[in-house]
Amino acid sequence: MNISEVKDLMSQFDGSSLREFSYRNAEGELTFSKNEHGPALVPEKVVTPTPVQEVSVASAPVPPVAAAEENTPFAAEGELVDSPLVGVAYLSPSPDQAAFVSVGDTVKKGQTLLIIEAMKVMNEVPAPRDGVVTEIVVANEAVVEFGQGLVRIK
Repeated sequence: MNISEVKDLMSQFDGSSLREFSYRNAEGELTFSKNEHGPALVPEKVVTPTPVQEVSVASAPVPPVAAAEENTPFAAEGELVDSPLVGVAYLSPSPDQAAFVSVGDTVKKGQTLLIIEAMKVMNEVPAPRDGVVTEIVVANEAVVEFGQGLVRIK
């Protein structure tokens, strides 16, 4: 890879919404990152807490919460369509147009669910089968990783 190719990649990365980018080939590896890694914060003075006197308070017993009610996230039904590549997900063909699909829409195999931009190339993500969209997992213009869930189809 020559210097002009590296400069071109840097320019494209700088203009994108990606936070990190890595490229590896037989010649070597190239990594860009917009993440800021500032110096670690070190406290100037250690403060010793003053002991607090314990006070006993009588209260009514609290009924235990069932484990199922405690941390049960909503789980939509259906097969999760995973991202085939790393890039930026777009839910509509352009900002002024409607989304490709919405929750509750019936889709046919091969129908475009969303697009993923990678290296200024727009890649359509097709529906793997007929079904109904039960969940859209990613937000518009979100950076997605390979294998990350995008849309759920039942």
